[in-house]
Amino acid sequence: MITIHADPITVNCRKVLAGLDLMGVPYELKHVDYFKGEQKSPEYMAINPNASIPAMTDGDYTLWESNSILQYAADMNGKEAYYPKDVRTRCDINRWLQWEGSHWFPSCYVFLVENCVKPLLGGAADPAVLDAQQANFHKLAGILDARLAGNRWIAGTPGPTIADIALAAPMHLHGWQKLPLADHPNVRRWMADIEALPSWQKTWVGEGFTTRKAA
Repeated sequence: MITIHADPITVNCRKVLAGLDLMGVPYELKHVDYFKGEQKSPEYMAINPNASIPAMTDGDYTLWESNSILQYAADMNGKEAYYPKDVRTRCDINRWLQWEGSHWFPSCYVFLVENCVKPLLGGAADPAVLDAQQANFHKLAGILDARLAGNRWIAGTPGPTIADIALAAPMHLHGWQKLPLADHPNVRRWMADIEALPSWQKTWVGEGFTTRKAA
């Protein structure tokens, strides 16, 4: 069984945990407290020298980068429905995974830091930073919205793939993040479908970075 070193509250950790649950891949979770900086400890950095979470160990094999962990887990466990081996479908999924890491995550992360992290730590959002990101966010959300206009799921597959989980993760707190989604109806519809998935509900994270819903 693989071990995931993670803090379930973070974007990329939730991505991995939700993706593994979606695929039905068993794992052991080893908690690495992000706000306590445990990802910077020598013990953890021996696994991931980037001092970032998550990371995976499988026996003596170690892997970091959240999207790579999902790819590995899918292939090692024969979960082709979630990461198809058809060359064009797989390349399409790989394209979206790279786009998520290079473009979508950084844009969504600005809203997460300004509207969630800063206020939680006693600060305030910087309107200038948010304004500066608006055009880029809408460009990227428009690309995603156009793709989803003709597809329920990103890769046009019958069900969700690891690409859907990866792209949803950066906006997993979209209400609290105050992501400007009003002009992107297909993204909103798709996100509602993601949020209805049992794997997404199982890995729920709420305002204040809590993993426990109020009774």
